[in-house]
Amino acid sequence: MINEKGSFVISLDFELSWGVRDMYRLEEYKDNLIGARSAIPLILKIFDTYNVHATWATVGLLFFENYHEMMKSLPEKKPLYADELLSPYFTIQEIGSDEREDPLHYALSLIKLIASYPNQEIGTHTFSHYYCLEKGQDLTAFRNDLEAALQVAKQNDLSITSFVFPKNQVNEDYLTVCRELGITAYRGNIPHWIYQKRNGKKGEFVKKVFRFLDSYISISSHNCYSTNGTLSSIPYNLPASRFLRPSSSGLKLLESLRLHRITSSLTYAARKGLVYHLWWHPHNFGSNIQENIDFLQKIFDHYATLHMHYGMESLNMKEAAQKLARDTEFRAVNNSFKR
Repeated sequence: MINEKGSFVISLDFELSWGVRDMYRLEEYKDNLIGARSAIPLILKIFDTYNVHATWATVGLLFFENYHEMMKSLPEKKPLYADELLSPYFTIQEIGSDEREDPLHYALSLIKLIASYPNQEIGTHTFSHYYCLEKGQDLTAFRNDLEAALQVAKQNDLSITSFVFPKNQVNEDYLTVCRELGITAYRGNIPHWIYQKRNGKKGEFVKKVFRFLDSYISISSHNCYSTNGTLSSIPYNLPASRFLRPSSSGLKLLESLRLHRITSSLTYAARKGLVYHLWWHPHNFGSNIQENIDFLQKIFDHYATLHMHYGMESLNMKEAAQKLARDTEFRAVNNSFKR
């Protein structure tokens, strides 16, 4: 296990418009995306107050200062999705010239703000919000995309080692490329059928209903896990435990159930020395911002109690991978002595 202590891992998928462009018209979701820019500084402040560590898996296209720099850095081979709507490259010429003109497609100022806070890791969510299970894309295009993401981060003095698959489309065939490019950790999916991803939308509605219910009542159990001998290959899989569903005025009566679903699993992880991995998107907090921050504070109040009583620790994905590597090495040395 990671130090035989419970571990609270947090990751956020930072994508703004690049991550929702195939789901919503810009006008439909603009308020949430603009709201995310206000929510991020508040999230960082509450992280800092509670000494919470987190990984911000960031789409590479957000790193640029202007359109000219973006165009110079596009990957050589782009994904040829069967569904062209999935590719940002067909409409990329429609975005604004820089962050001031178009705050939904550029976010370098926010990336720099995140990186300035202690214990906050910038990870990657691919360069173009790349869909790794969709028809038409392939391994070469994925490699080019990830290389572009790592390069633009490097140009901003950031070395990336943590990776989150967009739309949680985990493609295990691509993990070798991740390892070759220096990725040491990725966020896998909850090992329950309602969280398994495939290409297309077949069966997704039923899964979506069950995932919604699972946020309030236990369908998939606690989804905490031990790393003792189970996650021993690089890049290490740090599976999600729970998506932090945003606050909704229409579901206020269920908020206590949603909170208990998370805090009960955190308690279980702390007592058993397991990992609990919570994740969400900053734009999920883009509406009802204060309600979402208040809910997050309740989670962190509970974590602070678990930290005091059980020694539970907050880790970003890079730190979790580092501890896992040390633990794996310790087990190997210990086993050699036993022989």
